[in-house]
Amino acid sequence: IGEHGAAIMAAQAGIDVESSGLYSDVQPLTRVMQEAMKIGEVHAAKDLTRGGLASALNEFASKNKVTVYVYEDKIPVRDEVLAYSEMLGVDPLVLACEGRVVVAAPPEDAETIVKAWKRMGFVKAEVIGEITLERPGYVLLETLAGGIRIVEKPTGEIVPRIC
Repeated sequence: IGEHGAAIMAAQAGIDVESSGLYSDVQPLTRVMQEAMKIGEVHAAKDLTRGGLASALNEFASKNKVTVYVYEDKIPVRDEVLAYSEMLGVDPLVLACEGRVVVAAPPEDAETIVKAWKRMGFVKAEVIGEITLERPGYVLLETLAGGIRIVEKPTGEIVPRIC
């Protein structure tokens, strides 16, 4: 999560992206979505281009009047992205991804979809949370420390558009 946005921000700051271990995650999502729809029911899907994971999850929550409850330890963020994000004070959840998707699927299908994606080479695919009705319209994140924080919809442009 956040790889494309971190790579763009680093390049714009004049940091040697390749030696820093940052790279864009740009790739088509057709294969992964075809596989997910073949396996089970997909209630919703969203690429993480504008506003990253935070924006996509907030869109799910608000449009469907549900609570999206996610677990920080399940969200795959590479160490390089996390370090760069922390250095700049930017939440990696708001950084753009150009080759990532979040899918809402029934629990019985979610694990099967993730296993299939891992077989396809997406080894960091993960079930990152669940849908509840406890606080409709909110995205709640269980932090690594065990607390709960609200993940707000990003405002403004975190990374200026380059295309």
